[in-house]
Amino acid sequence: MAKVSAKGGFHLFWGLAVSTIISAVGVILVSRLLSPSDYGIYTIALAAPGLLIIFRDWGVNTAMIKYVAQYNTENKPANVKNILIAGLLFELALGLSLSFFSFLLSGFLATNIFQRPDIKPLIEIASFIILTGALLTAAQSAFTGVEKMELTSITMIGQSTLKTVLAPILIVLGLGTFGAILGNTIAYLIIGLASILMIYLALYKELHKLNDDRLEIVKNIKNMFKYGLPLSISAITSGFLAQFYNFLIAIYVSDLMIGNYAVATNFAVLITFFAAPITTMLFPAFSKLDPQKDQETLKNVYQLSVKYAGLLVVPAAVVIMALAQPAVSTLFGDKYTSTPLFLALLAVSYLYSAFGSLSTGNLINSQGQTTFTLKLTLLTLAIGFPMGFILISQLGIIGLIITTLTAGIPSLIISLRWLRRHYDATIDWTSSAKILLSSATAAALTYALIAQSSFASWIQLFIGVAIFLPSFLAAILLTRTINRADISNLREMLSGLGPLRHPLNYLLNIIEKLMTAFRL
Repeated sequence: MAKVSAKGGFHLFWGLAVSTIISAVGVILVSRLLSPSDYGIYTIALAAPGLLIIFRDWGVNTAMIKYVAQYNTENKPANVKNILIAGLLFELALGLSLSFFSFLLSGFLATNIFQRPDIKPLIEIASFIILTGALLTAAQSAFTGVEKMELTSITMIGQSTLKTVLAPILIVLGLGTFGAILGNTIAYLIIGLASILMIYLALYKELHKLNDDRLEIVKNIKNMFKYGLPLSISAITSGFLAQFYNFLIAIYVSDLMIGNYAVATNFAVLITFFAAPITTMLFPAFSKLDPQKDQETLKNVYQLSVKYAGLLVVPAAVVIMALAQPAVSTLFGDKYTSTPLFLALLAVSYLYSAFGSLSTGNLINSQGQTTFTLKLTLLTLAIGFPMGFILISQLGIIGLIITTLTAGIPSLIISLRWLRRHYDATIDWTSSAKILLSSATAAALTYALIAQSSFASWIQLFIGVAIFLPSFLAAILLTRTINRADISNLREMLSGLGPLRHPLNYLLNIIEKLMTAFRL
């Protein structure tokens, strides 16, 4: 399981890395070509269709992953075929309907919701991202179910490349913010259609040869609804909360600060290089486990998934926090003065991975406990709505970040207790504490040394990374955060990565030698 997940995670990692770097170039170009206020308008216009995107899925994409993975493991290709057709038809029909509905509502959204009547044409163009995004997401769900993450990576890279090329060109041609929105929409359209073609060539072409012509579309959609409906309600209500926050910041926050926050959120995507592959691959991995038959395995897989996720995500988050100022200054100069603070605060949410934030929900949903997930979401909403209104109206973007960091903590605590009570699965709290301590120590040392220097921002950034990496390695060795059993586990997990396993094994060998030298 670990080898399969590591291989799939690696394919998703390089796809995320390349696509995010390309997207970052696009963000830099667009943010430099537009003024901060125009960039704020651009962000709001893209967020407007998000009011309807939350109604697009109804849990079908998550159900596609679960059932495609399940039927593929059980060697039931006819069932895989039925799930693919039913899921894609549903996404196409609903995505098309919502796109036109958003188009018709564009004037209302611009005037009454966002209080900016002049952005109506921007929302009209952005509305069709709902449809094209539905096709893309459905295709990626199918690829995840059959563990062909390299295809998911191709779609991500294609979309980010098209967006990065088209949006700046259209801005330079004189279309301004409208050109930026149009470039995004065209990019989604092209890659959405291409992803459907990829599904046909990579998956459906062979399945179509089966003699079983019983598609049973309605039956399969009902089955996916039964599993995914609580998750979809959770997503819809969470989407309402996110849009409620957008509504509040549109009222209480200036376009300038919204632009600073948008740049910070785009920058924070760097941490998803490590977080997204983990969350994506853990769901199908946990789905293979039966808590009645594989209780001990489930406990071990859950505990180790939290530990190894923390070892990747927590240091990535703290180094972003420590180097937020030189990183932002290197790419944007002094144009976005509030972005470093926003970025450092946004990175705090990824520290929760040491407490199971990436693993816990995946385990609960993989065992079909989607109703419990819905209850946790409702608890977060009950906290997030009043807290968001109070803090955003008083503190602006800082209030928004504080709300998002704290509203979900009670749900996380309850879910951890629930896993302990039902599956006897728990976190290795000692390891989590050591990961946080090691990361914080390395980050504090890095920040202290960088703060005393007067070098150019890009030099500070380079030096900061050079200081953090060996400091973190020394810290995890001295605190015994990892042991020889972890090295053995990691070596086995990485054995499925082909030629890449050699340099990674070399690194593990160095760590083992250091353990021996210091008698750890």
